[in-house]
Amino acid sequence: MGIFKKKEPKTIEEARRYVRNAKEILRERGKLDDDGEAYQDRKYVRAAGNYLWLGVLIALDVVFNVRQGKRTRPDINDYREVVSHRDKKLLSLVNMGYDTIHLSMNYDGNQSRVVCDMGFRLTDDIIDRCERMVS
Repeated sequence: MGIFKKKEPKTIEEARRYVRNAKEILRERGKLDDDGEAYQDRKYVRAAGNYLWLGVLIALDVVFNVRQGKRTRPDINDYREVVSHRDKKLLSLVNMGYDTIHLSMNYDGNQSRVVCDMGFRLTDDIIDRCERMVS
């Protein structure tokens, strides 16, 4: 046996672990302003958004296995394509999640508590829907 371990298949529980990590980052490091409406440091919002988006992608890969057989990294359109053939409600959630979690939180570091709360809600909704599809 070599030094490299065989990759374990992704699971819904692994996706949920990423959500727990995102919550921990904001709980421990993401201080809110005096009004409680915005996080003071966008660095932690970005980190939480990154974990949430990875959790979404893991859940989608559990159901749709988008990465299998691809020589390049899949992009959002690859996910949209496979999801659109199976579940229009999930497609809507993925589109909203992409805008809120990946773009607003992860890339832009939007510090609004409302945006972050919506990112967590969308992530949970997507993962829950994926879990029902594999159950």
